[in-house]
Amino acid sequence: MTDTTATTGTTLDLGPQTEVLTRLAAAVTDEQLADPTPCPEYAVRNLLGHLAGLAAAFRDAGRKDLGVTTDTSPDSALPDLTPGWREELPEVLAELAGAWRDPAAWTGMTRAGGVDLPGEIAGLVATDELVIHGWDLARATGQHYEPDPAALRACHDFLAAAVDDPGRGAILGPVVPVEPDASLLARAVGLSGRDPEWTRRP
Repeated sequence: MTDTTATTGTTLDLGPQTEVLTRLAAAVTDEQLADPTPCPEYAVRNLLGHLAGLAAAFRDAGRKDLGVTTDTSPDSALPDLTPGWREELPEVLAELAGAWRDPAAWTGMTRAGGVDLPGEIAGLVATDELVIHGWDLARATGQHYEPDPAALRACHDFLAAAVDDPGRGAILGPVVPVEPDASLLARAVGLSGRDPEWTRRP
């Protein structure tokens, strides 16, 4: 998806960002589960289900434990929540962070979403998913969002490197321009194809 030469040697502790997501998810009420999100096809419950699925997939990608979780495309079915999601989501997010604390996760080849890719790129994709979907969840549920600074920087740089990638259209929407003095988070959100000004319906 992007030029690997721009990210050679990348390692990052995903724990601070998964903790941000855990706090956001814990504050979601049952009444908010049907609310819209910046992802047009996802209600809040689908977004949370997607987060649970991607956390499991990238946990296993980091461990090089390839199988159903790493081979299944995220577009294969509309994600949804399991009955025990409030206990399960924090656990799998913590497991994801733990897997990528192993330097070996960032080396060699692995697989995610049915796509084979270098470990360091998989780690950056995971970082991008955690940061941008954290913003999605916060906006959809009216919460303050302050991502981990290191994860945000890595996410922004990863997305910026992919702006001219011809394959970006299959994964990301068209870049949404933002003001030159916009925050790093707003710039990353725009690079992901989202409108940083998105708000919940009245």
